[in-house]
Amino acid sequence: MSTTMVESWAVDLANIGPIYPMVGTEGILVILGVVFWIGWHIWQIKSENRTYAQDMELLKKPGAMEKAMRERRLD
Repeated sequence: MSTTMVESWAVDLANIGPIYPMVGTEGILVILGVVFWIGWHIWQIKSENRTYAQDMELLKKPGAMEKAMRERRLD
């Protein structure tokens, strides 16, 4: 199965042209990947902080810390 017109790789590849789809979009894809990566980290930090704050509110109730230490769960 061939996806290009290349019959043999024993040629000058500079004369063949692009051999994979979407040539030239690498920079845009890297920028999108970095933005997604940073966005995911921000979302993850906010989610963990929200969960932490909820757990701290549960532990502020009288006897909750002892129950959590004894049963290893809060609910």
